[in-house]
Amino acid sequence: MSAVDRAAAAIGVPTGFYTLVKREVLRYVRRPKNTFLPPFITNVLYFSVFGVVLGSRVGEIIGVPYILFILPGLVVLGAVSNAFENASFSIFHGRWNEYLDETLTSPLSYTRMVWAYLLSSALRGVLVGTLIGVLGFFIIGGLYRPVPVERPLYLVAFLVVITLLFSSLGIVGGLVADDFDDLTMMNQFLLRPLVFFGAVFYSLGDLPPLLRDVSLLNPMVYMDNKVVVWCG
Repeated sequence: MSAVDRAAAAIGVPTGFYTLVKREVLRYVRRPKNTFLPPFITNVLYFSVFGVVLGSRVGEIIGVPYILFILPGLVVLGAVSNAFENASFSIFHGRWNEYLDETLTSPLSYTRMVWAYLLSSALRGVLVGTLIGVLGFFIIGGLYRPVPVERPLYLVAFLVVITLLFSSLGIVGGLVADDFDDLTMMNQFLLRPLVFFGAVFYSLGDLPPLLRDVSLLNPMVYMDNKVVVWCG
């Protein structure tokens, strides 16, 4: 029994719930090159192409270097996309290979099952978001200036909330998908529009009035703005 197992038993975490969470977490923790390497490389490219190359021409937005302006949006993007994709893939993979039936017939309430999938997916989102944030701190701190972070605990708590939200959407997506192509379509037609109309790469003030009003209906705008506030 590991130290984590003993700690879970000591505080009275239900065995079935803990086992399901552990299974889901180990599924991606044991494959770090598939879990953490893709977002790491993707965001190195984002920081290099958008932040450095494009940022050198854009200059500053709302008084900060462009690379610093896009950092909060990239953190939110990485966190919510990984939370959504993990939850949707985990549920659909269980349906596809028919081992989800074993989970459903176990002596575990549906509420605890849902929370197990939510927490494991949200944890992945928070880990990836933290990885992107640390990467951005090193790149921006080395090229420009140290990145200020105000109220870091609020920032972590906010990441937990938004990853739980998108994990919930991912569970719904995993339940309604008929094949793996449906999961790809959800990413293309749900996540990507939210991101590109979420003021991640531009300021809302640069949009025409109509597009600005439409963008204000996008929850990603407010998520991004919250992280901007807590990043100083």
